[in-house]
Amino acid sequence: MSDLVRGDPPMHAGLGPTFAGRRLVLEPAGLQGVDVAVVGAPFDDGTSNRPGTRFGPRAIRSWDDDGEWGRPHLATGLDPFAVLEVVDYGDAVPAPADLIRSHKQLATVLREVHDAGAMPLVLGGDHSLSLPTLQVLAERFGPDGYSVVHFDTHADTAAELYGVRVGHGTPFRVAAEDGALLGGNIVQIGLRGTWPGAEDFAWMREQGFRWHPMDEIDERGLDAVLDDAIAHAAARAPRTYLTVDIDVLDPAFAPGTGTPEPGGLTMRELRRAMRRVASRLDLCSADVVEVCPPFDVAGITALAGERTAIEILTGMAARRSGTAL
Repeated sequence: MSDLVRGDPPMHAGLGPTFAGRRLVLEPAGLQGVDVAVVGAPFDDGTSNRPGTRFGPRAIRSWDDDGEWGRPHLATGLDPFAVLEVVDYGDAVPAPADLIRSHKQLATVLREVHDAGAMPLVLGGDHSLSLPTLQVLAERFGPDGYSVVHFDTHADTAAELYGVRVGHGTPFRVAAEDGALLGGNIVQIGLRGTWPGAEDFAWMREQGFRWHPMDEIDERGLDAVLDDAIAHAAARAPRTYLTVDIDVLDPAFAPGTGTPEPGGLTMRELRRAMRRVASRLDLCSADVVEVCPPFDVAGITALAGERTAIEILTGMAARRSGTAL
C-alpha cells in the first residue's frame, strides 16, 4: 500500500473510534472475506459554501463506538453485522488544499476494496468524492455496468463553480462529460430550492438524467417515487451505486451541512428509503456525504449520517437474507 494513501495524516484524518466498533483493517490482505469496508474520506476542499465536512467521518464514527445500539434492527429484526462481515478500513488520507490528489488517494483505497471483492461504504467529506468513485466504478464495470441512485437537494451537475470544474457541485457533470457515467443510468431524488437552473436541467435532460424533486414526492408519495427509481436503476444495470448527501434531509434533521435547503425529507423517510433501496438493488458502492460538524447542533447531523449508513447495511443484510423491504 502506498504511503501516499495511509501515511502522515493531517490532524482531522485518521481514526478515533471505528465505525460501529467494527474491526479495524488497514492492509488489503485483511479484506479477504469481507463484505463491506467502511472508508473515511475526510476532505472538503471541493466545498463552495460552509466548510468543515473534513470532520464528518470522525463525527459519524463517534456516535456508536461499540456497535451495540440498534441491534438487532427494531423494524426488521435483522442484525446487519451478523449477516454481513463489515470492517473499518480507515481513512484515505487527504492532501489538504489539493483536491485532485485527495481524489486519487481515495481512488486507490476504493480499488483495494473492490479488488478484495468487498463493497466500499464511504463516509464523507464533500460530495466531490463521487467523482473518483464513479471513475473507479467505470474502470471496473464499464460505464454501462452500473447505475446510480442519488439522494440530494442539489443535482451536482454544474459545469463549474466559481471557475473550478471539479468540486462538490460538479461530480456527476464531470463524470458524464469524461465518459465515466452514462446520463441515462442515474436517477436523483429530493431535488429542491433554486439550483440548478434551466441551463443545467436542459443539459441533464439531453444526457438522459432522471430526477424526482421534492414537490413530486409531496404529490405522489415517497413510496411511488422509490418504486420508479428502483425500477429504473435495475433496468439500466445489474449493480448500483447509492450516494446520499445528508442535505437531502430538511435542515430540522440535518443542520450541520454546508448548503442546507428547507423542505427536505424527514429522517424517518430517509431511513425507510435506505432500507428499501439497499434491499432491492445489488449495491456495488455507497456513501454518506456532507456531514459538517462545525455547523451541527448536538451532533444530530452526525447521528443522522451514522444511522443512514446503518440503514444501508440493514437493507443489504435483508437482501442477503432473501427479504425485500
